Amino acid sequence: MSSPAGLPPTLVGTGDLFQLLRDGTPRTRGELAQLSSLARSTITARVDALLSSGLLQPVGEAASTGGRPPTRFALNRADRVVLAIDLGASHASVAVSDLSGQVLDQRTVQSDIADGPVVVLDRVAAIGVELLGGIDRQVADVAGVGIGVPGPVEHATGRPANPPIMPGWHDFDIPAHLGRQFAGPVLVDNDVNLMALGEYVTSWQTAPHLLLVKVATGIGAGIVTDGRLLRGALGSAGDLGHVQVAGAPQDVVCRCGNIGCLEAMAAGPAIAAALRGQGLDVESSQDIVDAVSAGDIAALQAVRAAGRDLGSVLATCVNLLNPSVIVIGGKLSEAGEYLLAGVREVVYQRSLPLATHDLRIVSTSAGSQGGILGASAMVIDAVLAPRAVDEYVARRIA
Repeated sequence: MSSPAGLPPTLVGTGDLFQLLRDGTPRTRGELAQLSSLARSTITARVDALLSSGLLQPVGEAASTGGRPPTRFALNRADRVVLAIDLGASHASVAVSDLSGQVLDQRTVQSDIADGPVVVLDRVAAIGVELLGGIDRQVADVAGVGIGVPGPVEHATGRPANPPIMPGWHDFDIPAHLGRQFAGPVLVDNDVNLMALGEYVTSWQTAPHLLLVKVATGIGAGIVTDGRLLRGALGSAGDLGHVQVAGAPQDVVCRCGNIGCLEAMAAGPAIAAALRGQGLDVESSQDIVDAVSAGDIAALQAVRAAGRDLGSVLATCVNLLNPSVIVIGGKLSEAGEYLLAGVREVVYQRSLPLATHDLRIVSTSAGSQGGILGASAMVIDAVLAPRAVDEYVARRIA
């Protein structure tokens, strides 16, 4: 007889037990019994099922307390792989990771998002297949695909929603297109959300509330609370770039049509335009970073001023969200302490003392890998969730 969950009764709850082993720490059956309060017979049945499915592997023996030493078990991170994709306006990064999130191989290529969804997605899918072949894995080994795109996404459906720099992508069914080639879930999110998740899993799992801000051609934010992304009702949470900067000149028009948006004041194109007005030959965010690295006074002042504008908006975020840490990422974060100094100057001045008591404002540690690591983590959380593990084990040992 099947259980109410549609699974054999002996397998229901196997995924719950597996959560105790996801951290990779080897544990014995006895230790699992103590942590779960389950009967030893139940532990044995579920561990055996996980071993048979390939999700667990034996990893040596614990010290004996008399008799035969007990065997320890841990996540078999090589059981399957994850395809992680980070799409930018002019680049695409594709990686294959194991079930612990460790990147096994990766490639980044020039890719224009304006080429449209079919061209771009077929391009990254082909790269993914090549990477799999290079590490002796098959398409059938892919547990799922995670992909970040540079625009708003309805996460529940994986469809972009009126993305301003992605012509032809609105409402395109990304999961259906990639799902023709790869099994498992295809999960799509905004690139900044995945950067935030990547930053969290890399360096900040002890920080309960993280706010990542990407400062590059545009400005956006990702919010992680207790390890979960906050996306908002329609997936547009964190769109800092179109918050008005207090005291912004009325002649600063943003590409969204509003006046004085943070993006129009402090993103890469705005800083570059201001510097060109002072006679500097700068076009891109990289040019700005190079000018700062060379010690150009005008560039240093412009970047610090942009940090102050960013700080004026983040001060409101600090009072509203009370984050533990604010991480500044994106190309302009490579300008180092000059951008951070401007942010800190205003945030600590204009936020409530209680909200800033333990607040840290730091540069990214994941760097350009944040999107890839976040995409991988998003898929791993889905395919190793309790119900997903129950169903996977049932299929493998049927």
